[in-house]
Amino acid sequence: MTSRTITAGASGTWKLGDLEVNRIGFGAMRLPQNGAAFDPGAAPGDRGRAIGVLRRAVELGVNHIDTAAFYFSPLRSANELINQALAPYPQDLVITTKIGPGRSPSGQWLPHATPEQLRGQVEENLRQLGRDHLDVVNLRIVGTDSIAERFGALADLREAGLIRHLGLSNVQPEHLAEARAIAPVVCVQNPYGLGARPEQDAFLRTCGEQGVAFVPFYSIAGAGREAGASGAERAEVLAVARAHGVGPAEIRLAWTLHRGAHVLAIPGTGNPDHLTANVAAGALRLSAEDLAVLDPVHSGGA
Repeated sequence: MTSRTITAGASGTWKLGDLEVNRIGFGAMRLPQNGAAFDPGAAPGDRGRAIGVLRRAVELGVNHIDTAAFYFSPLRSANELINQALAPYPQDLVITTKIGPGRSPSGQWLPHATPEQLRGQVEENLRQLGRDHLDVVNLRIVGTDSIAERFGALADLREAGLIRHLGLSNVQPEHLAEARAIAPVVCVQNPYGLGARPEQDAFLRTCGEQGVAFVPFYSIAGAGREAGASGAERAEVLAVARAHGVGPAEIRLAWTLHRGAHVLAIPGTGNPDHLTANVAAGALRLSAEDLAVLDPVHSGGA
């Protein structure tokens, strides 16, 4: 079997509430522009290529796409690209979006939304995606303040039928406990990957014990965050990649999925070849010997 025939189903599945998804998904953050996300000087991404990547992702079995209304460049919007590429949406496609942050039309970050402003953000995602409800909405936060009022506002929108399931992004364990006392939480989306945020290991395990999906972002980019992978790579990762005949990004994705059956991956790319390789990474099975090489990279930091 070649990498071109491997589909996202090879990664296994997990349920976000009652919605079953393949564990390899797709992140739409990089689609609106070339280069680093949110860079006001970056050139807009090619519309046709972005639409082609989205359609190819679905062809390869990806049924979990992560997006946000604040993923946009002056000429491109991730939500609009998803709508144009995939509507009418496949019945099994789960679109997860994030609210809380906002950006002005010029791209400047705004203060995070108040509880009263969250409905407007939900409605903007609905409009851009052409949906009558959102499958999963993650409340993204910054800081350690209580989220009870904001999450309660989302719980009300869930009861009203605008949202099917709720999640959290960029949070601490105490936020998860606070939210679960208000309404069910199906996922936690936090920065995490091989050598990145090893202090999140315990939280990852806690999510698994509670049946909550842990969805790392920057699992390939690591400390590169919005700018992407730095291009430099650890010798240990390269060695395991050579042994499997793949690139280091695939090893990082496979390692991430190995952290637990509840761990999902949402690598993003505008490159069709990278998409194929990312999806194929879901079929990689790392041996005990591989993990003995890689795990110290994680515990010691990238």
